[in-house]
Amino acid sequence: MFSGLVRDLGVIEAIEEVNGNRRFTVRGKIAAQDLTLGASVSHSGVCLTVVSAETGDDVSSWVVEAVPETLRLTTLGTKVAGDRVNLEPSLRLGDELGGHLVFGHVDGLGEITEICEEGDGYRVTFFAPEELRPMIALKGSISIDGISLTVAGITEDGFQVALIPHTWSVTSLGLSKVGDKVNLEADMLARYVSRQMEFR
Repeated sequence: MFSGLVRDLGVIEAIEEVNGNRRFTVRGKIAAQDLTLGASVSHSGVCLTVVSAETGDDVSSWVVEAVPETLRLTTLGTKVAGDRVNLEPSLRLGDELGGHLVFGHVDGLGEITEICEEGDGYRVTFFAPEELRPMIALKGSISIDGISLTVAGITEDGFQVALIPHTWSVTSLGLSKVGDKVNLEADMLARYVSRQMEFR
């Protein structure tokens, strides 16, 4: 479980194919106690398990492994060495919840369709898969590449978010361009309400 508050913008240092899976070596500012064997870390909204780590006082490197389904359903399938990823270690009981509860289970791939400057910040428009749209509500929460954000507008085929300069500068969205794909995760309450409505 995560909060959607990005701890660091890390970098993929190497990618290796191992027995049909893909191993990513990642470098970033994640504390040693959050990188123990078997620990969960969000990589741009995808919860992955640490299989090995070399920790340091400030910067650490670790290896996570993704199965073919994860690669097919998320942006991890198109990542290459040198790409940046939003990083967040899993929540501990008692941690402050500054964003919203995020599973790290991607519901679908979105796409950036427009980026507009708005004051000192930015308004970004996303295409969302049709099956995900009923779970996106104005002023509701959504996770985009692991970032907890508030829906600022609804469009015919997606939604918009308004980003403050800080979020733009410390997450992967500041490196994005129109046409880029993103991992989307709906608010968990919306997910369960939507599922219940299917039976009515």
